Amino acid sequence: MRTAVILAGGSSRRLGAEKSLLLFDDKPLISWTAETLSSVADEIVVVARDEAHSRRLEKVLSQFLPGSIKPAMAWDSLPGYGPVAGIAAGMGLARAEFAFATACDLPFLNPRVVEKLFITAEEDPGCGGAVPVQANGFFEPLHCVYHREKMRQACEKAMAAGERRIFAPLQEIGIRHVAVELLRPLDADLLTFFNLNTREDMERAVALWEEKKEKKKL
Repeated sequence: MRTAVILAGGSSRRLGAEKSLLLFDDKPLISWTAETLSSVADEIVVVARDEAHSRRLEKVLSQFLPGSIKPAMAWDSLPGYGPVAGIAAGMGLARAEFAFATACDLPFLNPRVVEKLFITAEEDPGCGGAVPVQANGFFEPLHCVYHREKMRQACEKAMAAGERRIFAPLQEIGIRHVAVELLRPLDADLLTFFNLNTREDMERAVALWEEKKEKKKL
């Protein structure tokens, strides 16, 4: 069994709108992400800001997702702790040994890359997961497969210590590093890591999407 955890509680200040509900090719980003991940995960967990936000997202997802996809809903375990709290909540609800954790704003999320990360982690059951690492050494902690219980405990420990940085729990769990260049055969332009933080990012994503659609017509 595999679980995918989608963090949807971000405030989206730079975009000036609810990021998870922004329409991309006529569907909310949260729906894109959940539907993409349903092809590689048996269980989808969506983590909202709070209970009211969770109910709102659940309603939207029920309108846009196929009936066969019914995400479990959770919300941040401790307000103000960002992804650390979101991942803790998601891992607490997940049932699989390993869970992929990501944000809700990756319109080109590549299921083949996610599958590779799952396989890498599952090949070493004692590890804490598998994290992509950019050429400059930057980790991709929100495009990462985690050992559910190890990461949950590490996040809880971090929050108890007042630690808000997602990199703190990563250092605790013995995670495997995956160079992004090893993923390029699965995603030539590595667009799977492209996320939306600004209006300019959204405009670029729409342009890339239209370009992809035109290529399919040829």
